[in-house]
Amino acid sequence: MSRSALNCPLNESLARNGAGGLLNTEGALNPEGAWPVEVSIVTPMHNEELCVREFHRRIGAALTGLGASYEIVLVNDGSTDATPGIIRELANADPHLVGVFLARNRGQCTAIYAGIQHSRGRYVVIMDGDLQHPPEEVPGLVEKIREGYELVKGVRQKRQESLLLRRIPSLVANYLMRATSKCDVHDMGGLSCLDGDLARSLKLREGQHRLIPALVYGLGGAVCEVPTSAPPRFAGKSHYGLGRSIDVLFDIVLLWFQNSYKQRPVYLFGRISLWLFLLASLTMAWLLFEKMFWGMHMGTRPPFLGAVLFYLSSLGFMSTGLILEVLVNTHDAVSGTMPFKVREVVRGPSAGSSADSSADSSAGSLADPRD
Repeated sequence: MSRSALNCPLNESLARNGAGGLLNTEGALNPEGAWPVEVSIVTPMHNEELCVREFHRRIGAALTGLGASYEIVLVNDGSTDATPGIIRELANADPHLVGVFLARNRGQCTAIYAGIQHSRGRYVVIMDGDLQHPPEEVPGLVEKIREGYELVKGVRQKRQESLLLRRIPSLVANYLMRATSKCDVHDMGGLSCLDGDLARSLKLREGQHRLIPALVYGLGGAVCEVPTSAPPRFAGKSHYGLGRSIDVLFDIVLLWFQNSYKQRPVYLFGRISLWLFLLASLTMAWLLFEKMFWGMHMGTRPPFLGAVLFYLSSLGFMSTGLILEVLVNTHDAVSGTMPFKVREVVRGPSAGSSADSSADSSAGSLADPRD
């Protein structure tokens, strides 16, 4: 199967810009040579003593064949087996390896976030340490992202995991995430290669590693996907359980809410409040009509009690929307969050060289670096 790019908005324009047109949340493009290494591999490790050495051997060989400078960031997520000792041993022997040891087990997303924050590469590759993401696929993703994308996603082909526990929940979750985010990535959980600066700017909360393509797409990044293989786990026991599918459902609901009403929660809760108010008013109007013209008692009838409940619910939803508005405004004021991202500013030649110099010096103000 040949590699193909998604028809996501901005793909075409960003691809024309090449690698120099990367979306940078700090308002300026990194100059050539600003990255200590070209590729950073970020891999969380939790009780993977049987996989660490083989993973290190294969990813090292794959990156050496790529011919690019690289680092391997292994994050020990509170392992209780020999994984920490093996990582230390490998780090002492390999200058490309960086070991990050979390104080306790915090989960896959937190380990990925810690690894990203300790990475230094122009591109960041996020992959599992159980070798279900084959290291030999990494060079293909790196070659693709060099064309100017912000994210290249591997789509796993012919997965050999449990149909009931893994593949069917994955298909449903990916469909729902595509529907809510409008990002046409078919496998949100596959191998990922991101622009390094953009990856380090993401503020990931627990579980949001599954939403990285949607988050990048929401920021205006160009996203594409390439097919990858999906071999079985090299050794050890899977840490994935059916309970994670429930967490994914909540992540999808949160993603929908953030994409639709994050900046103005009152729009969502106000609409719900309005419909409840209208429903209650129509019910009450009908009861009043019956009482005035037909003499039917209304005070103890279920429709009257339902209308009162709808009025109270309407008030509750509107109050929730107003409270969330205040909280969002306070958060934006404290964090300096801006409601936009600037990719570049183009000025005409009539502005003069002095104006260009002034624009260059103020480029950092185009987007808040804390965002």
